[in-house]
Amino acid sequence: MQKEKHKFILFISGMSVKSGRAIDNLKHICDENLKDNFELEIIDISIDREKAITYQVFALPTLIKLNPAPHRTVVGDLTDKKKVLKILDLEE
Repeated sequence: MQKEKHKFILFISGMSVKSGRAIDNLKHICDENLKDNFELEIIDISIDREKAITYQVFALPTLIKLNPAPHRTVVGDLTDKKKVLKILDLEE
């Protein structure tokens, strides 16, 4: 039986240093801990502001874990890997 696929949405604003760092850090975390068992949607709020409103994003970068439940939110560039793993329930 295959585990439920992890689904994440990462909200960024353009290609700022923080946005780039958050993307790199998240891809590294997912590749290392979830292999091919994840979907990642990256939303640039300068292009798609409506989704940020829908998900009530108030700071950037913001990562939202949609699946598996429960939903979790992490704000920042995701540099503290141990903290991110704990919040997302991916602790090793």
